[in-house]
Amino acid sequence: MNLLSNSYVALFVIIALGYLLGRIKIKGLSLDVSAIIFVSLVFGHYGIVVPSDFQYLGLVLFIFTVGVQAGPGFFESFKKDGRALSLLTTLLIVVSGIVTVVLTLAFGIDKNIAIGLLTGALTSTPGLAAAIDYTNSPLASIGYGVAYPFGVIGVILFVRLMPRLLGQSVKTAEAEYARELTQDFPEIDKRNFVVENPNVIGKTIGELKVRFMTKAVVSRVVHDGLAITPTRDTVLYHGDVIKAVGTPDSLQRVRLLIGPETDIEVPLDPLYDVRSVLVTNKEVVNKTLGQINLLATYGATITRIRRSGIDISPSPSSKLQFGDKLMIAASKANMEIITRIFGNDDKRLSDTDMLPIALGVVLGVLVGMISLSFGNFEFSLGLTGGVLFVALILSRIGKTGPIIWSMTGAANQLIRQIGLLLFLAAVGTSAGAEIATTFQTYGIELFAYGAIITIVPMIVALYIGKWFFRMNLLTLLGAITGGMTSTPGLAAADSMTDSNAHSIAYATVYPVAMVLLIVIVQIINLLF
Repeated sequence: MNLLSNSYVALFVIIALGYLLGRIKIKGLSLDVSAIIFVSLVFGHYGIVVPSDFQYLGLVLFIFTVGVQAGPGFFESFKKDGRALSLLTTLLIVVSGIVTVVLTLAFGIDKNIAIGLLTGALTSTPGLAAAIDYTNSPLASIGYGVAYPFGVIGVILFVRLMPRLLGQSVKTAEAEYARELTQDFPEIDKRNFVVENPNVIGKTIGELKVRFMTKAVVSRVVHDGLAITPTRDTVLYHGDVIKAVGTPDSLQRVRLLIGPETDIEVPLDPLYDVRSVLVTNKEVVNKTLGQINLLATYGATITRIRRSGIDISPSPSSKLQFGDKLMIAASKANMEIITRIFGNDDKRLSDTDMLPIALGVVLGVLVGMISLSFGNFEFSLGLTGGVLFVALILSRIGKTGPIIWSMTGAANQLIRQIGLLLFLAAVGTSAGAEIATTFQTYGIELFAYGAIITIVPMIVALYIGKWFFRMNLLTLLGAITGGMTSTPGLAAADSMTDSNAHSIAYATVYPVAMVLLIVIVQIINLLF
């Protein structure tokens, strides 16, 4: 008995060989997990096929987890700072679709192969998943496999050439971005001030509306040598020292309101504690700090929120998210109660609740089955679009009753990787049976078509982004690599600069590009 005739053995052999091939680096470049599709194409060519059930199981897991991760960024991208990035990404994806249609009409390329070329040229595995779903043809994955290598290499080379094409150095772009960042996202700092303004002496913090007037948080007050965590009823006396936390502008307003800055240290009273607390309790997720009202109930003050590596200045309207890290000042007697309110359970961050995943996938499948008719035109999201749409919406909602729709980064990455492995292995073997016939029909021309679909949209986006949207070079690096859904391209940009500007732009546009490419795939499929 041929061992590889067992589909389970064949599946894991393909995955293992794919990983080995993906780890091979040439000039610092590697195929990574996408190497699995090339291995599976070879296996399929020799008649070894992984059942399609693995393909669809992998598809829904992969697309759902991508949607959950991308959801908040997708909706945030439409706010003020992301509008230009979203428009540029839309332009890039639309141009890539137009180029694909032109090549298809001009050279008579099979529609299913053309759609695969588009997704491979933009290195988009979700796009490939949509292409397989909408076309119901293995030819799409052949097109993907042909265009993917240059899709990886072409983006990396283009990223390296961008500074020369624009005539601007990366160092100059870094300096410009640093100036912009200081204006838009001032760092949170802490300083001490002496109460000397006669207009505030003898008044309470509540009467002075310090938080409203300055946008800073008073975390401690020292009176007669005793440091306390203040409440609204704490009275300020002449010579008291306060510790305030906020942006440079807000701390400047504290100085004007309270008195001059001082180097006097503010001790931590033995009865008080300052602690970092994790938000892991489902009951407080999506609630605002004003609703929880720690100050009035426990005399505690939240001085900052750390979310996704960024410090946020808290306000009563700040809404908590699962996994937030709060810096809290409170009495030791109340700190344990406050810690239990927020959860502060590291283990909860590593646990994976499968109920939201199962419910989300079921809802996505049902939504994907809905079909809308407009005369002779019929539109449906399909399996891929339905699952993706539901995942985006649920991740935006965050919580429904006791169900939290978000996942920890580790859980999301694990489930997404499993889904991706199953999908690539199964879809590649089904396509491998027809790969020889395809190359006999089209030859080396397919590689050239894929290269054109990769290069032309980037050139258009580069000069529109620079001269029309006036984007910083670093932002353009992230916008183009994100629009091309190219993680290797992002890695290339990362090696060029110490700034995180490109990473922020990439994270902003990636979900937009991913969703738009799936829409373009369906439009091209309907056009032909």
